[in-house]
Amino acid sequence: MIAAAGLDRLIGDPRWCPHPVVVMGWCIQRLRLLAEARAGDRPAPLRLAGLLITLLLVAGSGLAGWGLEQLTRLQPATTPLLVVALASALAGRSLEQAVRQVLRQLPAAGEPGADLEPARRALAWIVGRDTDQLDRTDILRAAAETASENAVDGLFAPLFWMAVGAACWGASSLQGPGPLALAWGFKAASTLDSMLGYRSGRLRWLGTAGARLDDLVVWLPCRLVALSLPLVAGQGLRGCWRQWRLARQDGAPDPSPNAGLSQAAFAHAAGVQLGGVNRYANSTKAKPLLAAGQPLPTAGSVKRVLELTGQLELLWLLPIGTLAAAVLLR
Repeated sequence: MIAAAGLDRLIGDPRWCPHPVVVMGWCIQRLRLLAEARAGDRPAPLRLAGLLITLLLVAGSGLAGWGLEQLTRLQPATTPLLVVALASALAGRSLEQAVRQVLRQLPAAGEPGADLEPARRALAWIVGRDTDQLDRTDILRAAAETASENAVDGLFAPLFWMAVGAACWGASSLQGPGPLALAWGFKAASTLDSMLGYRSGRLRWLGTAGARLDDLVVWLPCRLVALSLPLVAGQGLRGCWRQWRLARQDGAPDPSPNAGLSQAAFAHAAGVQLGGVNRYANSTKAKPLLAAGQPLPTAGSVKRVLELTGQLELLWLLPIGTLAAAVLLR
């Protein structure tokens, strides 16, 4: 796990290398077409089809990871392949690169006649909201919010499930599902939510199972992030409980059980106000203000969110490294 986290930070997701999420996405698209052809616009069959797609994809991804784990157990020389596969479940570097690309495309504050289109185009790759009319402050807010939310979804949640898988591996003497099986199972649920978890058209029913599963598997990692983030923000143990209560209070009005809390936790830790009105293709949504009264987002506060993410990743890896050292020295 430590090697995988290091590899993710070193090279991210190389475009020349086939990525498991791409395979998952291809499978989801094919299964979606088949389900819609059979179920049409009928809600009940679409819900059932969504449940079957979810079961097939999550179980298949988990079994593929478990198979690679067993191969590594029988053929230790394939351990580097396991490390690469584990790294594919982490998105620390790719998230940071995408957010920093938005910042690089953003003109300096106060620059006369500044062209915001390059920054808007870069932002459109990583957010679901409309970016065409966003001003500089809105671009920075969107970058900080996606960095906060996706830090949980793309980095800390898979790390959490890797740790759970490692514990299961130890309990079963490497026979049962391990870190890769659970990490790829999680990525399958996350990919289902990102592709089908929309409240429009047939996806209102077809994407229900995947969206609910994603909410469930992110629930505990999200709260662990909110509890531990104040430590790397310099709040100390006493500040953890206070920041936790503030993040819960601010994030509660958000319809997502996890997105509001994760963004609120980073808003308080970075000392920046997030939330506000977001515009989507067919709607406008007023999100709750997070850390209200703090300064509005700047390029510096977005970078602070990224820095906190990297520091918290190291904090999470510390007990894993300590346990590994204890086992090796035993």
